[in-house]
Amino acid sequence: MYLKIHRAHDGSSVVAICDRELLNRRIRHGKIEIHVSESFYGTTPADESEVAKAIREGDNINIIGVRAVAVAAGLGLIDPSGCLMIDGIPHAQIFRV
Repeated sequence: MYLKIHRAHDGSSVVAICDRELLNRRIRHGKIEIHVSESFYGTTPADESEVAKAIREGDNINIIGVRAVAVAAGLGLIDPSGCLMIDGIPHAQIFRV
């Protein structure tokens, strides 16, 4: 997986996680299109424990891919059956307020 943490001036964070094979791909479903870009998801490889830590600590988490979603599901934060499926790939967002 790839992981990038975007930090805002107020100290909040946006965590972006994607499965490796999705990086630099465009996926579509109807009018929905997502570009899984290096600028958002980064190029830093991360293992499951690093991804889990980032998910637990992030304020806004953007996750795409079977493995990335499985980590969040394993933490009890999402149900994979409730994910938005885009071109057969699960996508989820978690917001903490």
